[in-house]
Amino acid sequence: MTAVLTWQQLRDLKCAELLEAADGWGAVSTQADAARDRISNEMIHALEATQKGMASPAAVNRLRRLDRNYDYIRTECGLVRTTLSSLVYELIGFQGQLKDALDDAASLGFTVAADGSVSYPAGGQNTVTDKPNPGGSASADTPLMSRPPTLSTPHPGLIDPNPNQAKAQDIADRIRRALTAAREADEHFCTALSRLKAEPGLDVTDATWRDAASDLAAVRKVSGDRLKKTIPTNATPAERHEWWTHLSQTQRDEYLTLCPDVLGNLDGIPALARDEANRDNLQMLIGKLSGEDNEAARAKLAGMRSIDQQLSAGSEPPMYLLGIGDQGNGRAIVSYGNPDTAKNVAAYVPGLGTSLDTHFAESDLKRARETALGAKEADPDHPTASMVWLGYDAPQLPAEQPLANAAVAFDYNAKMGASAYNGFMAGISATHETGDPHVTAVGHSYGSLTVGLAAQRHGGIPGADDIILVGSPGTEAKTADELGVGRDHVYVGAAKNDIVTQLPSRSEATGILLGGLLGGPGGAHIGHEIGHALNDVPDERYFGADPASREFGAKRFATADGPLLVSPDADTVDKIKHLKSPTDLGAHSNYFDPEKDAMSASNIALIVVGKGGKIITAEPR
Repeated sequence: MTAVLTWQQLRDLKCAELLEAADGWGAVSTQADAARDRISNEMIHALEATQKGMASPAAVNRLRRLDRNYDYIRTECGLVRTTLSSLVYELIGFQGQLKDALDDAASLGFTVAADGSVSYPAGGQNTVTDKPNPGGSASADTPLMSRPPTLSTPHPGLIDPNPNQAKAQDIADRIRRALTAAREADEHFCTALSRLKAEPGLDVTDATWRDAASDLAAVRKVSGDRLKKTIPTNATPAERHEWWTHLSQTQRDEYLTLCPDVLGNLDGIPALARDEANRDNLQMLIGKLSGEDNEAARAKLAGMRSIDQQLSAGSEPPMYLLGIGDQGNGRAIVSYGNPDTAKNVAAYVPGLGTSLDTHFAESDLKRARETALGAKEADPDHPTASMVWLGYDAPQLPAEQPLANAAVAFDYNAKMGASAYNGFMAGISATHETGDPHVTAVGHSYGSLTVGLAAQRHGGIPGADDIILVGSPGTEAKTADELGVGRDHVYVGAAKNDIVTQLPSRSEATGILLGGLLGGPGGAHIGHEIGHALNDVPDERYFGADPASREFGAKRFATADGPLLVSPDADTVDKIKHLKSPTDLGAHSNYFDPEKDAMSASNIALIVVGKGGKIITAEPR
């Protein structure tokens, strides 16, 4: 039978010793983290770079297993530390309440018994007997209706009861309340601590991380989300950064352990801390999604596994995971290079058809990395951070029915993304160590609409010096001047064979949609006329003026023509209908690829490092 906490034990509890124990677990967590870093950043990379024999892959695999073990140890030991420190935080408060009650009893000359009852001396004067009212004992166990009368509620026929009785009853009640609350906290936290144990064996599997996520939820529950509630989620990125800088390292470690999903995606938190939080959260999300059996979960899981493998393998420039989540179509922000220390910072927003899946993890991350490598070649003297930002739900493919993917025809997703993107960019400005990076906002496809709308919000894109729009269907701006950085700092890439940059006007698009719904040549004609009636700017692209046009006023840079989407004898409608990803869009997907479009990739790199004056230009449309 479990021993029940007594008031004497609560009184004598040495909370400082519990905090020392918590610090000990924290030290183990920190040491495991250091060991993991050494394995992944030194040993594995050195082994892969120097050893080419048959035994090398097996050795690397064993080191990676050890890396995962240390990662798990770090997480679980961190949870033990946080659970203990949260328990102490609770008990200190209840211990203080108990000591206040005991001090009051001592000052009045009362005696507190082992069972928590309070004895009090005779007091007051009985007007009937002309003698002092006798002393007695007050207990929190005494039912309210059975308690002796007090001065405020005299029993009929009794006059002037002992005034000490009410004081003793108050003290007994306070002792009981403090003790009851402490017992409940002790029980709940002990239950949470008992969960924090590893299964036998050396393998850290998806199930292991799924269990770790459950452990995290249990610790959060018993602590009442104490730490999570103190995170300034509603503050500005600058205010969050100020909050973070004033935390001790121990406090930061606690937050990172208990709230990795919050801190990892919180704009204003430094890149190194976000990366650490997100690497942990990534493992827990992989564990979670591996237990779900639906197509969306499987797609996200595959994407996360690919990102995890790339993080483990390492890269040059180094990867930083600045955001990860499974909401909507998935969230991921990856940077090649540290945006807090880089002189040049670029944040690329993907568009049509993008979601957190294997294609994103392979193709979109590759675009960001190639931009970073191109920037290093264009400016070898200054570091560059090139990011891919999937912080919103882009319209998806395929669109097999006219209304099945209507999102691509409207700007709702882009407006939601624009707000989130500006928050992220404000965070980059807040955490940058020098405060003066050269910042380039890059939008591709529907992502260029997101960037364009972000630029048109009050104050523009925080910190942006240049804007690049590639494969753009428009930004809802009439001219480049509306994007907040000056038309000379707005750059547009539009390949000759990119069909997205040649979308129909709003009236034509409305006609196509309505015509498809009405059916037949008559329906197409009626739809076209209705489209003209509903839209008074028939010469513009679907989302405003054509960014590559002379009237828009941006700098158009040269690109390769790119392949045609279809050959003249292909069934165009059927091909478009069955598109599975943006890679099927030919020229639309080649802007960042130095092999398929070296001219465009080189121009993008020059702009990113602030050398827009050296790009090869193209004539506007």
